Amino acid sequence: MAAYASYLATRCLVRYLLKHTQNNIWFSTSSTAKGYTTNTCNPTTSPLAPLNQARSDTSASTRTIEQHYDSLIHCGSLVEDTQQIDALHQLGQLQKSLQGYSNSIYLIPPEPKGKEPKDGNAKRQKVKDSKLSKTEGDDAPTEEEEPLPPPPPPRGFYIHGDVGTGKTMLMDMFYSHVDNGRKKRVHFNSFMLDIHKRIHRRKQCTPQRRLGKMFTYDPISPVAMEISNETCVLCFDEFQVTDIADAMILKQLFETLFRTGVVVVATSNRPPDDLYKNGLQRDAFLPFINVLKEYCLPMGIDSGVDYRRLDLPSAGKIYYLTREPDAEAFMDTLFHELAVRQNNVTGPRVLTVQGRELRLEKTCGTIADCTFKELCDRPVGASDYLEMAQAFDTVFIRHVPMLTLTLKDQARRFITLIDNFYDNKVRVVLLADAPLDRLFVHSGGEDDRDRMLLDDLGLSGVRPHGPTTTRPEHNQKHIP
Repeated sequence: MAAYASYLATRCLVRYLLKHTQNNIWFSTSSTAKGYTTNTCNPTTSPLAPLNQARSDTSASTRTIEQHYDSLIHCGSLVEDTQQIDALHQLGQLQKSLQGYSNSIYLIPPEPKGKEPKDGNAKRQKVKDSKLSKTEGDDAPTEEEEPLPPPPPPRGFYIHGDVGTGKTMLMDMFYSHVDNGRKKRVHFNSFMLDIHKRIHRRKQCTPQRRLGKMFTYDPISPVAMEISNETCVLCFDEFQVTDIADAMILKQLFETLFRTGVVVVATSNRPPDDLYKNGLQRDAFLPFINVLKEYCLPMGIDSGVDYRRLDLPSAGKIYYLTREPDAEAFMDTLFHELAVRQNNVTGPRVLTVQGRELRLEKTCGTIADCTFKELCDRPVGASDYLEMAQAFDTVFIRHVPMLTLTLKDQARRFITLIDNFYDNKVRVVLLADAPLDRLFVHSGGEDDRDRMLLDDLGLSGVRPHGPTTTRPEHNQKHIP
């Protein structure tokens, strides 16, 4: 009888997963997005539709963000939140100023002062024009007036606050209503991976240094100019800095972006002053914070409510404990039930990531069945997880251990994995050694990297006794 009940539970969960899968994104009639709960007003559309490309939807551009927010409240998709309303009002003002905005005037380098034209004819024409200007009237200027500098570009926003407070929802609303064809919305991890690819490509194209000749080449500013020529409105989700390679280039990169008129709206779990907290060589990173606050107005959202947890969809059980009887067998059955509908064979699959090979031992179509060691106990990173998110819509992760500071590298990778899967709407089924709220144990490790990881998990530096229940603040990640 127990086996039959388990079988029925598996079939129900499979039907749920299959029913709410569309274009590799998981929806439900009552779905929970990042920071807000939605009950879809129109069954043919979803508020979780991807916003990574500029929309041509005219209905979004013909009404304001506030009107869209009010309509979602009216149909019961959202709960009214005063802090979200205040933030939307400010974003609405920026939306209006960006209508038809272009940063082309900031891309033209100013002409050097006092530089005479090399062409003799041009020089004589300049003198002739000067003489003519003198005869036009007594008040005519005798020297050429310098052109006025362009007005400063609109100031963006840096939206920060606890998880689940609606930061990403607000930014996505803003992005979908901005009437500008040169806008881009991207996860910050993906953006920085693209930046490093561009830097590498430029370095590969530079001429080799000759023997005895000094040659230096800085590709960061040219790469930033590439971005500025491609887009003038950048929206970043999950702005965070955990890598020293990123930390050391951000100031120069963003100074060039801001100077060339790129408007940035970003979300983060950290206030600006806490970015890269306890990171290596943070003193060299601090000037970037001042640059960021100059061009992006910090906007805190702290309603104290995690809206994602208010109306969780009945998706079935997707988090199992190794001590539970038949937990592994249940996951095997669930994988098999999903695999038979893939019209594919179960076996290994090799993904190519930046010229490297990432081998996964058990996959079937858009489903991957992995172990924690396979995903987090080897040198992989955000680029690998992003590639997986493009290839799979469901990922099983087995044998997740209790994470301690002695496993800081694995814990960091696990955070990055969940973060990228969450952003790309990949369904995760977990088999772990401890309940989710007690998965991290504050023990072992004493260096700066330990403190940095604790900051990202939202934990204080005080060592508690036994397992730690993590609080939903700063960069703590939750299983979607």
